[in-house]
Formats: sequence, C-alpha cells, structure tokens
Amino acid sequence: MKPLAIDLFCGAGGATKGLQRAGFHVTGVDIKPQPRYCGDAFHQADALTFPLDGFDFIWASPPCQAWTIAAQYRRNGGHQYPELIVPIRERLRATGKPYVIENVLEAPLEAAIMLCGSMFGLRTWRHRLFEVPWWDLRLLHPCNHTGVGVCVVGHGTPSWVRAKNGGKCFGIAEVRAAMGIDWMNRGELSQAIPPAYSEFIGRQFLATLPLADRAEA
Repeated sequence: MKPLAIDLFCGAGGATKGLQRAGFHVTGVDIKPQPRYCGDAFHQADALTFPLDGFDFIWASPPCQAWTIAAQYRRNGGHQYPELIVPIRERLRATGKPYVIENVLEAPLEAAIMLCGSMFGLRTWRHRLFEVPWWDLRLLHPCNHTGVGVCVVGHGTPSWVRAKNGGKCFGIAEVRAAMGIDWMNRGELSQAIPPAYSEFIGRQFLATLPLADRAEA
C-alpha cells in the first residue's frame, strides 16, 4: 500500500506529480476548481480547514504573492495579499505529521532548503524554498546557472526578463519542457514547481521510514 500524501494549495499539481513519482498516493486540496489536476483524488476546499487525519505526509504551497518580488509593485500600491505561512505552519505542526511548506525565496520559512532547476538538469532555475523540519541531513548539489534559464510567467515574458535574457520570449511549449510539465496552461505553470523538486524531497522522506514501511511504498 502506498503512503498517503496530501497536497494543500495544490493548483494543477506540480508538487503532486513529483510525490506520485516518489511513490505516494496523493490527494489534492485547493480552494479553486482544478480541471487539469493530475493527482489521485481532489477536493475543492479550504486548505486551512480541510481534515488532515489519515495522511502520512503533508505538502503545502500557500500563495506566494505576499512575499514575491513580482507582486511588490501592487503591495506598494496598497494591495494586500493573505500571509498564510504562519497559520498553515501552526496547523501542520499541530498534526504531529511530517510536512513540507514550499514558497519563494523571500518567504519566512524555517529549517529550509533551496532547490533550483539546474540541480535536476532542467532549463529553468526557479529557485524555491522548502521548510523540511524532519530532514536532518541536507546534502545538495549547488546551482549550475549556465546559458539562459527559461522564465516561467503567467502572461508572456515581461520586458525586464526579456532584457536580462537577451531579448528571449519563451513559448508555452518551451516552458512546459523546462518545467517537466506537459498538462498545464501558462497560468498554471506560473504557479507550479517542477515535479523534480517534490519527487526529490518525497524520496528523502521515504528513505527515513523503517525498512518494512519503505518496502510497501
């Protein structure tokens, strides 16, 4: 029997796909409909209240706009985004279950590691932080930023990104290939992480299980 994981704020399932590849049965939860979600089960519900009983592993990717540089202009203009990291952390800690919280580099995560697409041979860098308090040994390859990294954005490549990347504007096929995701539209891709990230972390967790439980996974 596969271990049961839940992917909170799942979107279309970038993290879900990686956890599936690692060996989990994955249930996704998102407050919005997700017609292209790739997991084993889906619930349209609030991640802050959805029951977490019965799951072996919890993944959470709360919205990042309260922290990301890309949304700073709107924040400076008075727009307020929900800051969900603290409440979701408190909720996950209360379960006593192993969990991961994923977010952007500017987010206030604790006991965090940083992953980059170049660590997995991907053409996108897409640096993200992962709060993994159960993982004591954290040996990671360094980033290897060679060439031009594929920028993943929701509505075309902004002019400042094109300027930094030699005028390059990335098409959706190129973005999908760089992310290792072939089922999402551009908006979904902009909110996703490459499945390679969650597969890597999921495998680290499974390696901590007793041998009998690991064999079942």
